[in-house]
This record gives sequence, structure tokens and C-alpha cells, in this order.
Amino acid sequence: MKNISQEQATDHMPLMPAEVTRFWRDDRFGGMECLRATFLTHEFAPHAHDTFSIGAIEQGMQVCTIKGSRESAGPGGLYLINPGETHDGAPRGGGYRYRMIYPDVALLREILEAVTGKPFQGTPAFGIQLLHDQALADAFHEAHRTLEEGSGALETSQAMFLVLDAMFRRHGSSIIVPADTTERTAVRQARDYLTENFASDVGLEELATVAGLSRAHLIRAFRKEFHITPHSFLTDIRIRAARKRLREGGQPAEIALECGFADQAHFTRHFKARTGLTPGQYRAR
Repeated sequence: MKNISQEQATDHMPLMPAEVTRFWRDDRFGGMECLRATFLTHEFAPHAHDTFSIGAIEQGMQVCTIKGSRESAGPGGLYLINPGETHDGAPRGGGYRYRMIYPDVALLREILEAVTGKPFQGTPAFGIQLLHDQALADAFHEAHRTLEEGSGALETSQAMFLVLDAMFRRHGSSIIVPADTTERTAVRQARDYLTENFASDVGLEELATVAGLSRAHLIRAFRKEFHITPHSFLTDIRIRAARKRLREGGQPAEIALECGFADQAHFTRHFKARTGLTPGQYRAR
């Protein structure tokens, strides 16, 4: 009989009969957010993070849209999503189990410098956001488990440092900034206005005036540039602000109003649609 490791056995276990999430912040990596989850029916609304979103599917199948491209991922599927890149996610064919980490740019740069012993010039980024790399996905799962199990500091740090370095060596890329156009400038003005005024009830007419475009042109151009509508972007910015306030210990009811939501129920619905967690679950970790 062929022997299999505990990790391999875990990978082939059937999915849980109910949705399960485990979320924590790892102090060994500067409070980096970590997630292990099984989703059977939960669908993520289009959203983006201020951090990288790096992870891999352990079992099952997920279908997602990243930067406007619709793709499916199963075991061996690897996510290398850069900060600010819009994406969503939904179960396919019965659900999926995956592991994720959310390192910020400074942390990833620090890790790359620590592994190579050389200063990292520029801003790290990945040129492809969803790919299949079974060996790298397996290494990520193993490193992620050491975080979750609270293994020794050296073992934990080394495993995750090495796998992130390997990801960047294989799939890292320089950020390529598209050439400016009048339309791009206009929608970025609209984006910046929403970011600065997210707590206000910004109307489409007001936003179109800021951008200097018609309302229909603004919606079309904004979606083309950011793969999300202005309203969805505004909601996403509100959720990012709320995450920061929750990490600081704020109360969900107060944060809902501070961030422009109608009430706590409205806030909770949108928060879970983008994080897979309720505000209370996120705040408690």
C-alpha cells in the first residue's frame, strides 16, 4: 500500500458539509491577514484589496473574474492578484476549499530582499493572476499550514519566505503603466473623487461633472478601466475603510454610518459579500 503524507490526506478529504472560515492575523509577518475557507454557495462580489491576494485551491472548483477575464480554478490553481486588481469568486460544481494570505507591498518587498540579500528596486507585481502550478501550490499549502498550526518562528518564516520568493521568481513582473489618454485621466479623477468622498452620498451626476464626461460615458469608461462600476467601486472603498476601522477596534454599528452605509445590516451584507466574513468575525481576530 502506498503511504501518503498528512498533507496529502488532507488535500483529498471531502469538502465540509457546511461553509467554514478560519481567519487570523499573523504577527510573525507584521499582522498579515490569513484565511482558510470552504465555500459551498457564497459568492464574492467584485472587489479589490490594498494588499496582494495570494493563495491556492486545495479542493473543489472556483470560477472567478479577474481584470475582466472569466476563468476556473481547481487543485493546483494559484492566485497571484496584485493590489487594486478587481476580482470576484464563486463555487463551481459543489464548492471549494482554499488558503489565502494578504501581504502588503512593503512586506513582499521585505521578504524578497531577505531571501536574496539584495535591495529590491521598484514595486513587486505579478504579470499573471491565475495559473496552474501544482508544485508551487503544494508548497504554499504546506507553508500556510505552518502558519495556521503556530509552528516555530524560524520554521514558519522560512517556509513562507521561500514559497513567496519562488512565486515571484517564476511569475513576478514589473508594473507596466498604460499610456495616458483623456478618457483615462477623466475616470481616474472620478476614482480619486470617490476615494476622497466615500462617506458621502455621491451621485452619478456629481461624479460625471467631476470627470467631465456624460453619465453613460463615465460608467462605460470606468468599467473599461477598472473592471467595476462606479457604484461598486464606491462600495468597495467603503469596505476597505471599514476593515481598517475594525482592525483598530471600532464598533460595526458606528463604522457602518461613518463609512456611508445606510445601516448595520446594509454594511454587514456588503462586507460579507467581499470578505466571506461578517464584520464581527473580522473584528474579533
